[in-house]
Amino acid sequence: MLGRMQHWPLTVDKILEHARTWHGAREVVTRSIDGPITRTTYADIDARARRLSTALLDWGIGPGDRVATLAWNTDRHMEAWYAIMGVGAVCHTLNPRLFAEQLIYIVNHAGDRIIFCDPTFVPLVKAIAPHCPSVERVVLLAGEGGELDLGPIAVERYEPVLASVTTPAPWGGFDENTACALCYTSGTTGDPKGVLYSHRSNFLHTLMGLQSTALGASPAEVILPIVPMFHANAWGIAFAAPAAGAKLVMPGARMDGAAIHELIEGEGVTFAAAVPTVWQGLLTHLRENALCLSTLKRVLIGGSAVPESLIRAFHDDFGVDVVQGWGMTETSPIGTLSNPPAALARAGLDAQMPWRLKQGTPPLGVELTLKDEAGRRLAHDGASPGRLMVRGPAVAAGYFGREDAVLDAEGWFDTGDIATIDPLGVMQITDRAKDMIKSGGEWISSIEVETIAAGHEDVALAAVIGVPHPRWDERPLLVVQLKPGAPQDHASHLAWLEGKIAKWWTPDQVVFVVQMPIGATGKVDKRRLRTLLSAGQLPEG
Repeated sequence: MLGRMQHWPLTVDKILEHARTWHGAREVVTRSIDGPITRTTYADIDARARRLSTALLDWGIGPGDRVATLAWNTDRHMEAWYAIMGVGAVCHTLNPRLFAEQLIYIVNHAGDRIIFCDPTFVPLVKAIAPHCPSVERVVLLAGEGGELDLGPIAVERYEPVLASVTTPAPWGGFDENTACALCYTSGTTGDPKGVLYSHRSNFLHTLMGLQSTALGASPAEVILPIVPMFHANAWGIAFAAPAAGAKLVMPGARMDGAAIHELIEGEGVTFAAAVPTVWQGLLTHLRENALCLSTLKRVLIGGSAVPESLIRAFHDDFGVDVVQGWGMTETSPIGTLSNPPAALARAGLDAQMPWRLKQGTPPLGVELTLKDEAGRRLAHDGASPGRLMVRGPAVAAGYFGREDAVLDAEGWFDTGDIATIDPLGVMQITDRAKDMIKSGGEWISSIEVETIAAGHEDVALAAVIGVPHPRWDERPLLVVQLKPGAPQDHASHLAWLEGKIAKWWTPDQVVFVVQMPIGATGKVDKRRLRTLLSAGQLPEG
């Protein structure tokens, strides 16, 4: 027997339509690429996005066509998102931090027909466009002015295009399983792989994000997504904020401490999301200038493990609660969040800290399990590490343009992470499978060591990698980028680890570098670090 309920396709155009209808006057604030703060509303974004959809249809874009964006977090970028998705085309977010060669591969693999581009990235478009035969048109997210010659590729300017259209396009009317958005992994192991989200998966992921244990957005919130829209849909915030009717503050191209603080205080931001390096920059700016955070209540930190020092700094010095998140492009990206277990909800920070340092529990809609190399389930005892497996309606079942199987016989996706799950259901990443260090036949967690090392007062960034050893096969090496003016004191950094990890886990050596290699998603690029080390090219400090 089937239920007798209405069929209401879960398509993302309904998200912005909801925001327009019930929260139309709520502001969307942007630090424009030129610098000044601009203001619009959800109602205006909806109207402009529908006119842009008309232009896309006039250019021959139809269901399933891939349309790329190469842009920062701005209101125009958001309009382009919904305009593309609303007519059944696929919004493909390009990461400008990738190398030109990687972008060329990705654009060609996706078969992008149009690229929406911030003026900031014109040099990058000039470099890649001649090598991308599928690209027919580039739209600069700007008004009049300037010349750009791309030969046979048509060049448009965003505002004149919108001004030329008077009729809004109808949205929706297609199956909820229609492809909606495309985001490629960063390609740290092999070629980047395309994760193809559906309207249904993004809609359900939005509902997951609205749970109080996740983003917990409401109309009263003022949300600042510092995490870029080209990082797995800005962690879902570009959908969740309008769904909740929250005020949205877009940082544009500036993510330095001064710029972020100005937006937080000037716009009354209550919730913000970014990777640890951004928050370290903000904390440095606050301390150096004796500043406060008068409205910020919560921050979501993801991308890499969060050191205890960062949690304590926000909590003790500024009264801000830190939630650590884990996820990946393939999970849309919400996987787990570090909410304290119910038994510790009223406990102090010291009692909660061991669980806050873990990656947390999944919201409704995400399932986790651990398996060994033979595919057998492992106990959730907090002591049995295994391959972290995930499944759910917003988890990838395959990659765009590839036929290789990515799920096991039970439908689980292997994240590539090694983790434990404790009896309270709290998951902790112990390492990436490829980053585990095997020393004397036993495993060392590089993540655990570097998370503790990052708590040293002189450390800006820390990474731990395995290096060959004639007796033990591998030994851990601690690589440190110091804060400006900090001394190169090897003994101090090794002493900091004493008593916090097993003695045999302690790195044999500390190497100081001027600049840590950072990957496209804002994390330390360990593959690059190993390559530089083996070639004797580490930029030592």
